[in-house]
This record gives sequence, C-alpha cells and structure tokens, in this order.
Amino acid sequence: MPRLLTYGDSNTHGTLPLHTRGVFERHGREIRWPTRAAALLGPDWDLAEEGLPGRTTMFPDPVMGAHMDGTIGLRIALLTHGPLDAMTLMLGTNDVKLRYGATPERILGGIAALIDMARAPDMAARHPGLRILLICPPPVEEAGVLAPDYMGGPAKSRALAPLYRDFAKARGLGFLDAGEVIAVSPIDGVHYDARAMRRWQAPWPARCAI
Repeated sequence: MPRLLTYGDSNTHGTLPLHTRGVFERHGREIRWPTRAAALLGPDWDLAEEGLPGRTTMFPDPVMGAHMDGTIGLRIALLTHGPLDAMTLMLGTNDVKLRYGATPERILGGIAALIDMARAPDMAARHPGLRILLICPPPVEEAGVLAPDYMGGPAKSRALAPLYRDFAKARGLGFLDAGEVIAVSPIDGVHYDARAMRRWQAPWPARCAI
C-alpha cells in the first residue's frame, strides 16, 4: 500500500479560522485537504497526517515551545511512518510572524534544511524513492485576532512562492503554489475555511507531480 505523509502546520492539521484566541476547532476528516488529497491519489493510498499548529521550518517558538521547530517533528515523523512513497511539505506561514524577524531567504533556508534531512542517507534507506512535493502556502493577511502576530507578514509571505519554486526546480521536487488555488480566510488572515479546503481537489491529480 503506497503511503503519503503530509507534513505542515495548522493548515495541514485543519484548524478553522479563529474568531477568538485560545479556541481551536478542526475541520472534519472529510474536509481536510490531506484526506482529500490522499483520496484523489487513489483508494489504495495510506495517509499519515502530521500537521502541528504553530510549527515553523526551523524556529523554536518562545511562546508555544521549542518543539515548534519543524526539524524536530520531521525527524520523528520520518522515523515513525514508513516506508513512505510520497511526502508533502507545506511550511512558512508561521515563519513570517513578527517575533521571528525572518527574511524570506531565511525561511527558504529552513525549507532547505528539512529537504536535506528527508534526503539524507539514513532516511533514503528507510524511504527509498521518496517523492516530495513542496507546497508554498498562500500569503497571509493582517486580519482579526492574529493581526498583531503577523505585522509585516503579508509582504514576506508573498515573496516566498518564487523562492520556493526556484528551489524546487533546483532540487528536483514537485511544486505547488497554493496561493494560485486558495486564499486565507478574512476572519483571521491565516487559516482556510471549508470552501478553500475543497478547492484543493482541482490541482492534485494534474499538478502535484508526486
């Protein structure tokens, strides 16, 4: 049975747009994009959902904890699930938070570190022929209760897609610019509503290249 790992943050987890801080709800399994993606790949695919709200490419969070550093979780996921046939990587949304002070290039460096980890000899032995799809998340907006966290974030997040695209081409990865398909909710400027989740159906069979 082929196995897909979806590695990401709250938008891979399926967090609904936030009206109030500290109140977290999750889209149902039938709505979340990883579930829909696996179904579109075929009925025989097994899915490992690894979405953690707050996760970054490489930054420990001074508020949420050091485990928000995506390099920690990815190593655990790669050692837990397998052998994997395909993996999606969608991170960068949390990296544009004001408190990290990260440039788009620094965020790309975090993506590169994760790809290097996934392709290291020890992981290649566990997951031979692993295909990786790099997904650039749609740009954030300064809106709602999360606006103070994302001051200056929209400009940074809009700069990510060209960097991710060039990196994916250079490393032989599949690439999807999610901003061409969906947009964040105006409620909090970060998360996806159910309509956006359903729009993932269109690009998967033809454009995901995994």
